[in-house]
Amino acid sequence: MERPQRLLALLVALQANHQMTASELAEQFGVSKRTILRDVEALAAADIPVISERGRYGGISLLPGADVDVNRLTTSETEVLELIGVDLARAKQLGIEAAARSAAQKLASRKPWTRPGSSGLLPLNEVVVIDNSGWFAPEEPADVAALIRDLRLGQRLRIDYRSSGQSSWRGRDVEPHGVFSRGGRWYLIAEAGEQPRMFALARLRAWTVLDERRQVSTDLPLAAIAARLVEGLETRHTVRVTATLDAKTVDIARRILGNRLLSVEPTGAPDWVSIAVGYDQLDGVRQLLQFSDHIEVTDPPEARKLIADLARTITRRHHDEPPEIRPS
Repeated sequence: MERPQRLLALLVALQANHQMTASELAEQFGVSKRTILRDVEALAAADIPVISERGRYGGISLLPGADVDVNRLTTSETEVLELIGVDLARAKQLGIEAAARSAAQKLASRKPWTRPGSSGLLPLNEVVVIDNSGWFAPEEPADVAALIRDLRLGQRLRIDYRSSGQSSWRGRDVEPHGVFSRGGRWYLIAEAGEQPRMFALARLRAWTVLDERRQVSTDLPLAAIAARLVEGLETRHTVRVTATLDAKTVDIARRILGNRLLSVEPTGAPDWVSIAVGYDQLDGVRQLLQFSDHIEVTDPPEARKLIADLARTITRRHHDEPPEIRPS
């Protein structure tokens, strides 16, 4: 990064973080502490209200109330923001489509002027397209925008929720943190029993804002809480299932099983591979039924037996003509 660009980026970092140490800035920009201190001196010499304080609680900061315009975007920054910065589909779900569309238009109007063909590179948005929606995912009926409006009140919620696999709805009081979107689906992150968990909005029938202020057990940012929950879910492999799989279906298995697919190893037969799959409970082995005759579960015995029992049930159910369903 050239020095003029680094000086502007340094101001952006200080405005975003209020105060940073020379070591933190040096690591962020890949230069020495001495270089950062020289940059600070250069900014101060240009009448930029930046100060450096020594000591244990010292650091580099802008003077309180300083209003420095650091909004000029580089070509690369503009390209990145155009590519991933404004998701109109998500904005519509959040009830902020008008603001998002306005931001996108303002962003387009701020493109830095460059001489045509000067870089020799095609624009980033001509060679990359990002779609955050899930595969084969229907539009969720949940009113995300209404829920967000209530979450911003900072109050406790009483939710009417149906757990996965259950047919009945249950009311419970929760301490909400916020909403989280992943794989095209929305989740409410809230504490029930002082432990944050994810509630799928597709199974959230209703909610009521209570009079009490929320009492959360952690002050971690919502993004950090969501990351922990996702990591815990994707790495919880209490049951390890091994199986032999038709080698031609390995690519499909990677797509379907995702992080549950722990390993793929060759076998003595060229047309088959050995796979290991992790589940948080034995019943998860049902997922492997979709591979039909392309798979054979080998271990543990309980998983093999469950697959056999399920196969017999399916065979028995499909042996004769389907029963006639009479209207009630």
